[in-house]
Amino acid sequence: MPYDYIIIGAGSAGCVLANRLTEDANCTVLLLEAGGRDSKQEIKIPGAYTKLNRTSVDWAFWTEPQKHVDNRKIFIPRGKTLGGSSATNAMAYVRGNKEDYNEWAALGNKGWSYEEVLPYFKKSENHEQFGEPFHGENGPLNITLSRQPSNLATVFIDACEECGIPRNVDYNGEEQEGASMLQYTIKKNKRHSTADAFLKPAMRRANLTVRTNTQVSCILIEDGKAVGVEVITSHSDSERINCTQEVILSAGAIQSPQILMLSGVGDPVELSKQGINIKYPLPGVGKNLQDHVWTGVSSWASIPTANSLLKPLNMGKAVLQQLLFSSGPLSNSPIEANAFLKSDPALNRPDIQFHFVPLGISEDYSTDIYNMNTFSRRDGFGILAILIRPESRGYIGLKSSKPKDPPVIQPNLLSDPRDREVILTALKKSIDVIGAPSLNGYALNGVSFPAAPYTDESLMAHIRKSAETLYHPVGTCKMGKDSQAVVDDQLRVYGVKNLRVIDASIMPTIVSGNTNAAAIMIGEKGADLIKMTR
Repeated sequence: MPYDYIIIGAGSAGCVLANRLTEDANCTVLLLEAGGRDSKQEIKIPGAYTKLNRTSVDWAFWTEPQKHVDNRKIFIPRGKTLGGSSATNAMAYVRGNKEDYNEWAALGNKGWSYEEVLPYFKKSENHEQFGEPFHGENGPLNITLSRQPSNLATVFIDACEECGIPRNVDYNGEEQEGASMLQYTIKKNKRHSTADAFLKPAMRRANLTVRTNTQVSCILIEDGKAVGVEVITSHSDSERINCTQEVILSAGAIQSPQILMLSGVGDPVELSKQGINIKYPLPGVGKNLQDHVWTGVSSWASIPTANSLLKPLNMGKAVLQQLLFSSGPLSNSPIEANAFLKSDPALNRPDIQFHFVPLGISEDYSTDIYNMNTFSRRDGFGILAILIRPESRGYIGLKSSKPKDPPVIQPNLLSDPRDREVILTALKKSIDVIGAPSLNGYALNGVSFPAAPYTDESLMAHIRKSAETLYHPVGTCKMGKDSQAVVDDQLRVYGVKNLRVIDASIMPTIVSGNTNAAAIMIGEKGADLIKMTR
């Protein structure tokens, strides 16, 4: 029996769509997830999220060698389970800047200004601390500040203020700029993914079917219209599934373009190289890849910090405390505080973000923040200095026509010289913050990583050796009206009827901050766009 809607991907947007579309009891929905159930114990423990990468719940992608970061390949984790990356990320809830969305609207995307998307952010939220006019209090997704921040998180905010970065209680409120405690998708000291918030309540409805361990190999397009999907099950069997209304692609900025290309929608030149029959020529598919880039600065601490957790006895106690009482140090995300600032006062929004971590970063340049091997067992603290409005653009391509082969991921990190200039400014400012009186009082011998003395040349060498992405790929099925656009402002794929893309890949430009909140908003708005056509 065909379904009305087939959603590809049970990630941040896909779970929202499954919930909102099945509010109509007359609408049947099939949600397909290539990964398994979100039953892995570490998913629920905020402080254990670093243990999720390179496991069964992670696609564990790698980029191509990156010319401007010493030709290193960069690790790109992506959630492969119910909840997608909302089940494996750092749980930071950051909307970006209001001017990000006004920019989308100015590019010709009607209905996507800040004033128009704000209601969708609020619709999702059950915010424990903040309410109107900027936050929701009755939505399914729990948002909260940490119940037990470390001592140094508030000291970081003091240090920012000493360096001219103002305090800002709510960066998701009226103004973004300033230093704040982070807001999280955490509920009762446990991760609150979109699977928990949106999908599991909806799974009680008879009109929703959820299939895990089922990978979509292609979208079936007949006479210019999406009519279903072909899937590969865990047993490698192939199966056709039909739909009567729409196929909705919510597989994320890496796999949504990959699936489109495997289905014959994309750049004809690239598809021909892989022997794929062209169903509709759409050269922008996979282009416009953007991601945030960070570099690290760190000091050894004169007091115990989260590094102590890496000692086996301490970790054992913390795990028991979390499992038995949902409390203790593992109830926190390791990223605790945040700041937004401008590299140039003339800018209309911040282009630099800081994340404060109560962890000392090892000095061997194994700076993947999501890999605990990065951190020493010696107590310390650090700042991630993040470029949040990159000018560099990359692409997603195909290595082959086989659905199970990973795609080509080429973000071209720091290829634009303007990006190198801004991240250098960000690094210098983060060194200033650690050297400010408040934080410096807890630092042993000042900054330990990178080592002094500092010149622009030595700091750029540090950036090249340490730079990573913040795992925020977006933009590869961009919304717009130009020659590289893949979807219109209703999120309909150009040239193919009954097919939409609804996930972070539709962002024309990346938002100024962590991307999960925006992906959830896109799911909320996308669901309404579909309902309006029923």
